[in-house]
Amino acid sequence: MSSITLSNVSLQFPLYRDSSRSLKRSLLAAGRAMSRARNISTEGSHAVIKALSNVSCRIEHGERIGLIGTNGAGKSTLLRLLAGIYEPTEGSVEIDGRVNALLNIGIGSDLDATGYENILLRGLYMGLSPAETRKLAPSIAEFTELGDFLHVPVRTYSAGMAMRLSFAIATASHPDILLMDEWIMAGDKRFLDKARERIDSFVSRSQILVLASHSPAILAQWCTRLIWMDSGSIVMEGETDAVLKRYEMEEAPASAQPDLQSAEPLVS
Repeated sequence: MSSITLSNVSLQFPLYRDSSRSLKRSLLAAGRAMSRARNISTEGSHAVIKALSNVSCRIEHGERIGLIGTNGAGKSTLLRLLAGIYEPTEGSVEIDGRVNALLNIGIGSDLDATGYENILLRGLYMGLSPAETRKLAPSIAEFTELGDFLHVPVRTYSAGMAMRLSFAIATASHPDILLMDEWIMAGDKRFLDKARERIDSFVSRSQILVLASHSPAILAQWCTRLIWMDSGSIVMEGETDAVLKRYEMEEAPASAQPDLQSAEPLVS
């Protein structure tokens, strides 16, 4: 059975001075530093961002977990840690099950290739064989509802169309654990309802969903338990309604602030 166990996990990113940094990058860095002030400390000759701090939790098979928190809370960083993109500076991460992550709509894609060609490319990126991917291709194509657009380059797609293709591919092979960032919300309401039905079917197979979002409505609809994060730490975890009630009282207004954290490393 699938499970995730985090034990006293901390993650730090060093910040080195770069005299050749462009004006644009300097302004972005300054903006990020202001929004993450509580997470920045000095270590030796350079500053470090404490992206995660002493995070411990257990996620069992069949659970639908939502990550909520304002910009800079650590939601996306935690997803990337679970996906194996980052390794913890301290603590341990134990994952039982095959993980598939929908964290970046472009990962594993070739914008100059067609939709059908990208189905094969993304399948290979996910560890599927060409034969397995070709077998899944018809059902993926049907779910996307993209029709003839699957014969044209992906660079011509809208964000919603690209999201449909990425979501359909990622959920076609039924991984044990699915990680999703909130770009999935780029879809229209009808497609989101269709996607939720697919997720419901996915979770009914005793697997795990971990979804990061700023939207209380989406989390209330999709998740059975929430983890509220702030400054890289867990503030509260529990049943969705209970966590949302407290979050909306204390933090929701701050979540409307603009997100200045567009460059790597992402810790939003």
